[in-house]
Amino acid sequence: MSVQVEKLEKNMAKLTIEVSAEKLEEAIQQAYLKNRNRIQIPGFRKGKVPRKMIEQMYGKEFFYEDAANALIPEAYEKAVDECEETIVSSPRIDVTQIEAGMPFIFTAEVALKPAVTLGKYKGVEVAKADTSVTDEDVEADLNRQRENNSRMVTVERPVEDGDIAVIDFEGFVDGNAFEGGKGENYSLGIGSHSFVDNFEEQLIGKNTGDEVDVNVTFPENYQAKELAGKPALFKVSIKEVKEKQLPDLDDEFASEVSDFDTLAEYREDIRKKLAEKKEQDAKNAKEDAAVAAVVADAQMEIPDAMVETQQRQMVDDFAQRLQMQGMNLEMYCQYTGQSPENMLESVKPEALKRIQSRLVLEAVAAAENIQASEEDYENEVNRMAESYKMEADKVKEIMGEKGKKQIMDDLAVSRAADFIRENAVEV
Repeated sequence: MSVQVEKLEKNMAKLTIEVSAEKLEEAIQQAYLKNRNRIQIPGFRKGKVPRKMIEQMYGKEFFYEDAANALIPEAYEKAVDECEETIVSSPRIDVTQIEAGMPFIFTAEVALKPAVTLGKYKGVEVAKADTSVTDEDVEADLNRQRENNSRMVTVERPVEDGDIAVIDFEGFVDGNAFEGGKGENYSLGIGSHSFVDNFEEQLIGKNTGDEVDVNVTFPENYQAKELAGKPALFKVSIKEVKEKQLPDLDDEFASEVSDFDTLAEYREDIRKKLAEKKEQDAKNAKEDAAVAAVVADAQMEIPDAMVETQQRQMVDDFAQRLQMQGMNLEMYCQYTGQSPENMLESVKPEALKRIQSRLVLEAVAAAENIQASEEDYENEVNRMAESYKMEADKVKEIMGEKGKKQIMDDLAVSRAADFIRENAVEV
């Protein structure tokens, strides 16, 4: 196998990859063996038709596509290793020669890692974040805990904003009930605006047992086109009224939701944790702002193919997370009204930002000779092993040398980000 590299404009390159005629012949023969049981010719038993007979009837090219698909992945991977270029995109493959008895030749158009010219990366100025914790912050956190530990209690009084009204309802348009407009024992949060128009407000002041006519108008852009813009009447029966009751803010509450016996101790713990969180948030914000400033002052020409590859990776990662939740990408697109193409376009700005940040951090690591040590690598492997409930040696085996290099590079990039942050000036 041989590979030739032709540099193109905008950090693109074309690899011309040649595979020997012998390898092509082997691939064609394998394609014949794989497909012969599916080919029937009168006078021959199934799976016994000679290859030459098939090629005479259907043309010599009959097995070429399968042969090419078998050869390209391995040949391309070897070419990438041999060409000594850092390729940062998926290849665009074009077969230029495939004929029995001749070398198999194809091209792969790829993006190459762009060079980065750093501007200022030491002492960049960033805004200083406020990390103080106020009494209002502490009380807000306490109230969130009270909300989380609230309970709904049935009350004998008119409906108020913030209540839960348990209702039966049926909707009518032009005097006719419409599909999806009926429900029983529905718990409606008053003030949640989960129902159309001012539906919930019309229940305020009503009592358990009341029958209420609720008049609403569907919005012009309502998802059910047959209802869009139309007035509707809902017949509503109020079956129960519930109010949210918050626990008292006292020592008993503190002992139930924390490891502390008194509310005073719990408050101090909340203040401490809020301070820690604000410090970490400020640290992250400082790093993000500093790296963004370094990126803005750097020069690089990023090929479109590199961005497109990052976009596809981000959408693929999102699809995997959806699968873990029992949903696939197609279902998600149906629910949200998006298309895969729209999703790709929507992640483009973030894809570009990730690429720029990574390239700049790698350039800073190189400029400052920032490297990860073997100890850093071992610590990271142990962390991964603990996370995945695996033996460290097994993690190493799965990753191999390429995986190790990726981890070492990632650690160096992380340290470069630390370097930029630590040298940034807060103003």
